[in-house]
Amino acid sequence: MSLSHQQKVYIPKDVRSNQYITAEIKVTDALLAHYPDYKTCYQTLSQAIFALADQEEIRNLHVITNDKLPVVRFHTEAYCFPTAEQIIFFYNPEYHESQTLHSQDDYRARKIRIVFLATGNDIRSNSATFHAKVQDFVAKLMPQLPEQNLVLKVRDHQHLSYDLFAKAKGNKETHAYKLRAIDRRYKARNCPLPEGHGSICYVTVKLPLSRMLKQAILPANTEDFAPLYQKLEQSFVDAAASKQLKRIAMVANGLTPLVRNSKYDQVDGTDEVQMLGFDPNIEEQQFIRHWDADRLVEMVSFTIVAGEKDSKDAGYGRFMNNVEEALKRFTAQLELDKSRQDLIVRFHQHISYNQAS
Repeated sequence: MSLSHQQKVYIPKDVRSNQYITAEIKVTDALLAHYPDYKTCYQTLSQAIFALADQEEIRNLHVITNDKLPVVRFHTEAYCFPTAEQIIFFYNPEYHESQTLHSQDDYRARKIRIVFLATGNDIRSNSATFHAKVQDFVAKLMPQLPEQNLVLKVRDHQHLSYDLFAKAKGNKETHAYKLRAIDRRYKARNCPLPEGHGSICYVTVKLPLSRMLKQAILPANTEDFAPLYQKLEQSFVDAAASKQLKRIAMVANGLTPLVRNSKYDQVDGTDEVQMLGFDPNIEEQQFIRHWDADRLVEMVSFTIVAGEKDSKDAGYGRFMNNVEEALKRFTAQLELDKSRQDLIVRFHQHISYNQAS
């Protein structure tokens, strides 16, 4: 395979592109001292944020002051689903706009999180422009805060999502993507990132445990689901090993997997979130598994994380082509109806850095 061919990934033409950026302000005693209570703090700051957003023409943003984790997905209609620990935003970047405060009056937040959702067309090609706009927004917001000795953490989340089985459904048109690291893309578009920023790239796949799949592996009326999970685990591990993919995880405990660079972020789990900490710089095998033989879940999540060498030159394209080959090998071992079942592949790229006031 030629190097130029390896650089490109052929993805179904109806691929979805998402981008959202979060700016997190740590809530300190000094910051709260400027307000009579939490409610006033949240409302005053959100009003200033929304006014600045209008001025800067940022059309879809949310302020979260209850420490819930934002999760963003594409949908033709706009929805916002709060759980005990998360807020799940569904929206169409072409049409939906919002300014919403998500708060809890008598609750002291650990951080105030501003969520900027990308809007318009061609989200991926315009991602650097959107990031630069958020950087400008943050630079103008910080002097307006009553407390100046604050550190703000910026996280940029991007992902492409598509059905691995698109061809089996007759969707044969593809688009060639030349995948590059975010910092390289941004530098080429005059949006440099601070030195020392953290980054991680990974792929997630959610496999529904269909009736057909369960019947093919499990005996009838069993309450021991270990054979099912062991079959999935071994098939996944073997498929990943065939393409030298060393940083992988399988989660089948009903929790939402959240991938972080273990070098930069804490990786403690919660009641809803299963943290997965990977170090892209380590070449040794990193395999994380979370499943319970006594509990049958509806969905199993698989994660494959890119290494440091995958981000250089033709790395991401080569990485994604290897991931696709591994996933095809993995699914070939299972009883799946590709013409009726979706297997959504999400290619994630994240960066993060601190910005002082």
